Amino acid sequence: MNPLSKNQSLFSNHLIPLLSTNNPLTLTQLKQIQSQILTNGCLDSSELLTSFIFSCYHSRKPDYAKLVLHSIPRPDPLLWNSMVRISLESQDSKGFLDFYHGLRFYGFFPNKSTASLILRSCAGFGAARLGESFHCQIVKMGFQFDVILQTGLLDFYAKIGDLRSAQRVFGEMPERDVIANNVMVSALSRHGFVDEAKQLFDSMPERNASSWNLLITCYCKAGNVEFARSIFDQNPSKDVVSWNAMIDGYCKSGQLVYAEELFIKLGSARTAVSWNTMIAGYVQCREFLRAINVFREMLAENVQPTAVTMISLLSACAHIGALDMGEWVHAYIKKKRFKVDVVLGNALIDMYCKCGRIEAALDVFHGLHTKNIFCWNSIIVGLGMYGYGNEAIEAFNSMQMEGIKPDGVTFLGLLCACSHSGLISEGRSYFSQMKSFYGIEPGIEHYGSLVDLLGRSGLLQEALELIRTMPLKPNVVVWGSLLRACHVHKDTKLGEQVTQHLLNLDPHDGANYVFLSNLYASLNRWSDVDMCRKLMNERGVSKTPGCSSIEVENILHEFVAGDTSHPQFPEINAFLDKIAKDLQANGYEPDTSSVLHDIEDEEKESIVRYHSERIAVAFGLMNTPPGKIIRIVKNLRTCNDCHSAMKFISKVYKREIVVRDRNRFHHFRDGHCSCKDYW
Repeated sequence: MNPLSKNQSLFSNHLIPLLSTNNPLTLTQLKQIQSQILTNGCLDSSELLTSFIFSCYHSRKPDYAKLVLHSIPRPDPLLWNSMVRISLESQDSKGFLDFYHGLRFYGFFPNKSTASLILRSCAGFGAARLGESFHCQIVKMGFQFDVILQTGLLDFYAKIGDLRSAQRVFGEMPERDVIANNVMVSALSRHGFVDEAKQLFDSMPERNASSWNLLITCYCKAGNVEFARSIFDQNPSKDVVSWNAMIDGYCKSGQLVYAEELFIKLGSARTAVSWNTMIAGYVQCREFLRAINVFREMLAENVQPTAVTMISLLSACAHIGALDMGEWVHAYIKKKRFKVDVVLGNALIDMYCKCGRIEAALDVFHGLHTKNIFCWNSIIVGLGMYGYGNEAIEAFNSMQMEGIKPDGVTFLGLLCACSHSGLISEGRSYFSQMKSFYGIEPGIEHYGSLVDLLGRSGLLQEALELIRTMPLKPNVVVWGSLLRACHVHKDTKLGEQVTQHLLNLDPHDGANYVFLSNLYASLNRWSDVDMCRKLMNERGVSKTPGCSSIEVENILHEFVAGDTSHPQFPEINAFLDKIAKDLQANGYEPDTSSVLHDIEDEEKESIVRYHSERIAVAFGLMNTPPGKIIRIVKNLRTCNDCHSAMKFISKVYKREIVVRDRNRFHHFRDGHCSCKDYW
């Protein structure tokens, strides 16, 4: 390379800081700078050209960067190396291939650090063939015995799942340092070879903190948390990573007591990863309120949350329907300028869908620059839960136009959407296309959804024939879908037969007895109702109590049917009396068919009044300002009487009420429900 003149050096030194600014440049500005580089004869300055092309990438003009590089008559090898690195660090796989092929075209080979980065990136891109090809290039260049590149190859093969090639590379290494041994322990662990990983660990002449941490993680993943704990206790170089690995192991095995014990002992050494691990553990174990409380402690300790924290929190909010908290998390994400990628974006979509804000979910969805299969599935499932069947189908069509291949979850969402919207022909069509057109074998859950679709539409015999001819053995979900349809369409004869199938499959599920009791009660067959209750007592079966929750001022209140323990219950009880009078004055007549006792009608009306969602709505009316939407999450399917009552309450009290029951959303507004009484 020719040395730069004094003026050229001054120009280069003046321009490089300008290009290094964080502010992106426009295409016009980049062209002006390029013309200055040409005018001042600085094409031989690799440092300046690297800064310029990096600025192109930073300004989201990668194509212009490639054009500039290919226009240079005598490109420097260091420049090519730099551009390969920049493209990889920018996660531009296409740009990387262009630069790499250009590098090879001019007869250059990446330096060792760039070569290591290429191997790591090939594993990240899932570019197995390119990595294997690069392995050949390493051999041709005579670097096959370089310990750094051999370790890089070992790591590449381990990460793409080719354990045999990883073992071959490991076996051919003339010398192995602690890093290479650690990579092999990790590879064996990832593929479930726990004993082999332990043997290699025991034979290592040198171990570092990572060695111990890998073995702890290995046994935790294998489910042997007790042995992992013994290794943790023996670890002479215990660091915060060791503690986090052990806490994670306890969380994933459901042993929260031991996880909490270690988490507390870690004390001031806790990092954001420690907090994230504990929060994620609570979410995994369905301790959603505790997850939110630990997050509040995390903020109080002045530990900065990460995107991982947000994802766990959004999941907790989604499960319990805590919209206010979910919206606060979204505002925090915006305030802290977290990058909303497909993972965080999907968590936001899922939260808004499950918290009754489908419009907000769609806003997040349409705002994503990149959408993967999980994002599309979330929005299709979400639209289906609201009964927006046609909109779910439109999303499915758009997904295919974007080149995203559907999977089993996609079709499950579609079938549920068709079921909730009464789209019979469309549901049949998508079910038949799954295997014939898309090559996806329908699972038991898909058959259950089709049975549900047919049953809701009153096609009970067709649904029964589908169950009899399906290639899979029908389970409780499939028979349960038909039983619900029998209950809706009051086919007591078929319902009784179906319930017997369910009792044979799962004699300890209280819901089956309740369904059968409901059928008998609707026919005033009280002796049969008593027989069902006697069977439940003899078999030790209990009915899952109805539980509804409502979030008020970021505090979640739960109500169980018949429970009077809430501190405001006397006031709630009095208000329930007022609601009952107001509704009856406006033409409401109680539907007591879901009450299983042979008692007077007046007493039955009192029982249905204390269903959990009614208590939650009364609490919401008392404790929220006029006009605020009331949002309820219930663990069971809402009964006919509560559904009717909610319609009247929304009209009489001029409130919108959103109820998420076990099956779908109901949006009550001005005396009507979004489900159009089809649920």
